[in-house]
Amino acid sequence: MFPPIHDGTLRTLDERIHKLEELQHRVVSCEKCPRLRSYCAQIAQTKRRAYRDWDYWGRPVPSFGDPQARVLIVGLAPAAHGANRTGRMFTGDRSGDFLYRVLFDTGFASQPVASSRDDGMELRRAYITAVVRCAPPANKPSRAEIANCRAYLESELDLLADVRVIVALGRVAFDVLLSVFRDRGVIGSRRKFEFGHGAIHQLGAGLPILISAYHPSQQNTLTGRLTYPMMRAVFQQARRLAELDPA
Repeated sequence: MFPPIHDGTLRTLDERIHKLEELQHRVVSCEKCPRLRSYCAQIAQTKRRAYRDWDYWGRPVPSFGDPQARVLIVGLAPAAHGANRTGRMFTGDRSGDFLYRVLFDTGFASQPVASSRDDGMELRRAYITAVVRCAPPANKPSRAEIANCRAYLESELDLLADVRVIVALGRVAFDVLLSVFRDRGVIGSRRKFEFGHGAIHQLGAGLPILISAYHPSQQNTLTGRLTYPMMRAVFQQARRLAELDPA
């Protein structure tokens, strides 16, 4: 997808699927960030009263989706009582409720509700990841923690060879992606790429298109800064740009 990512060594879908699975095993066993690991373990032990009967995941959260994805969705990090509880990206919290309903209505998800990693949810031509794989205190990972996790995102960019559109949910995800693209020589200066909801950014001929969007956090959805039609429009546009049939 991005130079020097594709070197011709992973030519078959089976090889890429195997490498993606290996990568997610490494994610789940990661111990690079002591602060995050301690916080996730603490939350998993104390729990929230509403979820006291849950066996919290409490580990780094693997990515989720279709290995033949045309659309890659990049978020910030798992929520303490969402993905840190359920073990699947954007599952078990209000942000996920909002996002999966949009993905279902735009043809990327098999069902509108995501409650657990065993609920039967499947993604179709979409893949969900994040710039940080552990829930951070106050939803604010440090720069060092983002840097520690960046290699996992880069590996996914290597392996998801069919991606034509990347949707960055929030400014942090957008900035991290731009840093990856700059360091790999895909773009020169980052200055011409301005974050805005629904903004379309051309990276170059033969490369995926980047779309920036507000993160579906409650801070955005409850205040009306981000509405359902606004997010649905982003994924309708992503579907069109990825040359997929209309939902």
